[in-house]
Amino acid sequence: MIRRYATPLARIWSEEARIRRWLLVEATVAEVEERLGIVPEGTSAGLKGLKLDLGRIAEIEKVVGHDIIAFLLAIKEKKRRNVDFVHYGLTSYDLVDTALSMALQESGQIILKSLKELASVLKRKAKAYQDQPIMGRTHGMFAEPTLLGLKFLSFYEETKRNIQRLRLAIEEISYGKISGAVGTYSQLSPKVERMVLRRLGLKPEPVSTQIIPRDRHSFFLSALALIAAGLERIGLEVRLLSRSEVGEFQEPFGKGQRGSSAMPHKKNPILSERISGLARVIRGYLTCALENISLWHERDISHSSVERIILPDATVLSHYMVNLTIRILKGLVVDKKRIEENLKNGFEVYFSQRLMLSLITKGKDKDWIYQKIQSLSFEAMKRRVSLKELVVGDPDLKGDLTEKEIERIFSLKELLKNTDTIYTRSLNSSP
Repeated sequence: MIRRYATPLARIWSEEARIRRWLLVEATVAEVEERLGIVPEGTSAGLKGLKLDLGRIAEIEKVVGHDIIAFLLAIKEKKRRNVDFVHYGLTSYDLVDTALSMALQESGQIILKSLKELASVLKRKAKAYQDQPIMGRTHGMFAEPTLLGLKFLSFYEETKRNIQRLRLAIEEISYGKISGAVGTYSQLSPKVERMVLRRLGLKPEPVSTQIIPRDRHSFFLSALALIAAGLERIGLEVRLLSRSEVGEFQEPFGKGQRGSSAMPHKKNPILSERISGLARVIRGYLTCALENISLWHERDISHSSVERIILPDATVLSHYMVNLTIRILKGLVVDKKRIEENLKNGFEVYFSQRLMLSLITKGKDKDWIYQKIQSLSFEAMKRRVSLKELVVGDPDLKGDLTEKEIERIFSLKELLKNTDTIYTRSLNSSP
């Protein structure tokens, strides 16, 4: 992970942290084996706190070409008592995969905490703008008004779903294996595995090969990809509403910040654009994770090099993106005046559906009235006058609607009267 996007979560994936996890797994296995009389007492002594030289491990690996053997030989240089019983009965991926699950579990919990904060921010925004009408757009064009709060409420609901997905993904990855070379417990019994994994906060993989099946890791990455897509959806909305011709949103812009090296007037939505770009990376990593599921027989090593990149990067990037989205939302500038101007620039054509349905109930032919209202709407936009004004003055519609009915048709309050139900439905459920 490049430093630009690193968060405190990156410490989980440092070489030091990886070695500490390996030592913890080895020590826990040795403790259980001691208790069961498999290895001599004292085998586990000092393993958890053993200080290994990372440079020395790297030197040994250059010679032996195997990271776990290098790790074990480095232990042998430091630990004298019963050292040959360390890693007794294990294969490399009993250690690697069990420790990897611990890292993903811890990373997931940190991301989950930030997601819950994001949900809280979105909920507050939804409540703050519950009464703020804003032009709704489909295909990028004026559609019907909605509430600004509903935009945030929709993001809040998606974030709640992503919280649930991540919880499931953490559960899915919370498995380890101490089942030996091809997963048959040929050297150690399942009892050892159960005792070890219970102490490490993991569950035994029901059917392992030499590794934990990689569909679990893909499930975890798919949860991160969905989170990234949800964050991109928020970022894209900010970007679209920040455009000069729209001007309803503006990203936080620091006092000394500059938007362009050439154009001093620019305030570009660079944070939201960054979210969109990084979401592509996460989605790409999911593809890599899916490719890792199919391996030769009980395993090959084609997945290993991939995971050294995608798992640290995907977790750190996800954490970074959630935190950046929180920052954007907390500092978001909402231009209510511009929102109201854009609503006015719709010249009330967004009431066309209500008008059409009202006239159908009066006995008007649906196809005829559709074409009539379409024509009046186009004329309203072209002449920049209110659709209501054209309807009132149109001889073909004269007498079809009372003044009271027209006022009700062209009422924003009436148009949005059922939105309280949406709020009640959403806010009554917890993330």
